[in-house]
Amino acid sequence: MTGEFQHNLDAKGRLFIPARLREELGNVFYVTLSMDKCLSAYSGESWQNFSDKVNSMPYVMQRKMRPLFAHAAKCELDAQGRILLPQNLRDFAGLTKNVTVVGCNNHAEFWDSDAWNALVEEETTPENIAAVMEELGF
Repeated sequence: MTGEFQHNLDAKGRLFIPARLREELGNVFYVTLSMDKCLSAYSGESWQNFSDKVNSMPYVMQRKMRPLFAHAAKCELDAQGRILLPQNLRDFAGLTKNVTVVGCNNHAEFWDSDAWNALVEEETTPENIAAVMEELGF
């Protein structure tokens, strides 16, 4: 998934999912916590792959993934292409009104727009991109 899209949460906590990402996420997908202060959305297939990987781990390691599963929400698109984000997930990511939806390879991320803009300003420099590419062997 790729791209960056600006949308607003409505008063009921619904978020419009861009058409391009809807095609990849599907009509039903999973939203959960992220390592960053944002939410991650996975298609049914990606979520199953993630779940299978966790299932293959020893139980002691599986327990470390408990928060991701405990807070995961199965989201279904409504007729207008929106999902309802549960309050606990909105609170975790600090989502109140302005949301930036970001394609991030095999998943999408939902960011508070101010937090996203601060991250972009910090990370999107030629020097940082070059350092990351070198670190990852590209």
